Amino acid sequence: MQRSVIIMKIAVTCENGQVFQHFGHTEEFMLYDVTDGKIVSAVAIRPTEGGHGALAGFLKAHGTDALICGGIGAGAKSALADEGISLYPGVSGGCEDAVKALLDGSLKYQPDIQCAHKHDESHGYGHNCGEDKHGCGGNK
Repeated sequence: MQRSVIIMKIAVTCENGQVFQHFGHTEEFMLYDVTDGKIVSAVAIRPTEGGHGALAGFLKAHGTDALICGGIGAGAKSALADEGISLYPGVSGGCEDAVKALLDGSLKYQPDIQCAHKHDESHGYGHNCGEDKHGCGGNK
């Protein structure tokens, strides 16, 4: 009897090993290859362009099946959905820990999170949309 092998790629917005909290300004993603529910490799990838559509296309071009991130806006959610990428927003903590939690079914995420502040405000990229400091986590 042959065992089925499920292969998928999971991307995580990343900064210093932690889930980065502003999808549209992500400078690095960790891309994890998963086989039979286990991480078999991880590589850092850096997008050459920013913006919702460009980042979604970049992830799709790298074969991404799912994305784990912190804060994310409606335009980015739509762009990812258009590319067929499953989304797990509102996550914080370590990147690899988040992937392992997704794989074992224990990932705590906020599917309805939506970053609603204007992205040209000068409040800095390090804010945590999942903590509702700028109204991002409370908009459902």
